[in-house]
Amino acid sequence: MRSMPGTRALRTLEAAGRHLNFTRAADELGLTPAAVSHQIKEIEDQLGVVLFTRTSRSIRLTEAGAALCDASADAIEALNRAVSKARKLTRGTTQLKVTLDAQFASKWLMRRVDGFRKLHPDIELRFDISYEVRDFDLDDVDVAIRFGMGKYPGLCADRLFDNMIIPVCSPRLLASGPPLRVPRDLFHHTLVHIEWSQQGVTWPNWRMWMAAAGVDDFDDSRAIVFTASSDAVQAAIDGSAVALADFAMVANDLSEGRLVRPFDLGIRVSREFAYFLVYPKSTEDDPRIAAFREWMLEEAAKTEV
Repeated sequence: MRSMPGTRALRTLEAAGRHLNFTRAADELGLTPAAVSHQIKEIEDQLGVVLFTRTSRSIRLTEAGAALCDASADAIEALNRAVSKARKLTRGTTQLKVTLDAQFASKWLMRRVDGFRKLHPDIELRFDISYEVRDFDLDDVDVAIRFGMGKYPGLCADRLFDNMIIPVCSPRLLASGPPLRVPRDLFHHTLVHIEWSQQGVTWPNWRMWMAAAGVDDFDDSRAIVFTASSDAVQAAIDGSAVALADFAMVANDLSEGRLVRPFDLGIRVSREFAYFLVYPKSTEDDPRIAAFREWMLEEAAKTEV
């Protein structure tokens, strides 16, 4: 009976079969194309089957190769799920691992987390800071904070708060720059916002804010567009611009005096989109998650405009 290829070999086979390109598979795996080709050849020799047909310009999976690639993908996923479960079991029942993006962490959660620790000293919070959407079955996380529509099959999703987009600037700019008495005065300042749209919903920009303020001749080509809201907010804190920002993400900057609101007018993002606290339905009765959920919802309620 021929021995089976090892896990590393199966990962190489799965990547090569998915990309149908040894160079791209090598980039993903951190190998050289020659190493990938050599490992595939070793698997073929070990099993006594041809997995790929090769030409000077391309490779294709044989029928046997396709069958083994599919099985390799399933096996790797099963192993990843088992590893994730093993890690959760190993760290016991006192740790709670939360995954969230850097902006929500720095601008909202980290400023409040000491309150949770005082209420629940028996729960050790750990954080996974990433903009990637983690998989509860594959990744070592218990709870996620996600921005989206809250429709996640098999998961519970509790709405935290809506997103109110408001103009903000540095108090220095308000005190020493061109006056900001009416919305049209903004024409004399550098204006920044982010550009984001998904499923027909557009994040409020300066053109939309000006229209809501009754200014119908605003030239939006003069506004500066950022891809990250943290950059827009930092430009405002530095005193170089007036930014459109999510109230929840600048609430602390406002209360601590780093930012001010030159105008009260805000625009709500579509109710379809919001920040959600997300966790598997199978773990909703976990005391750690229940405690964190209750505390998060209470804190979120305090954040509403």
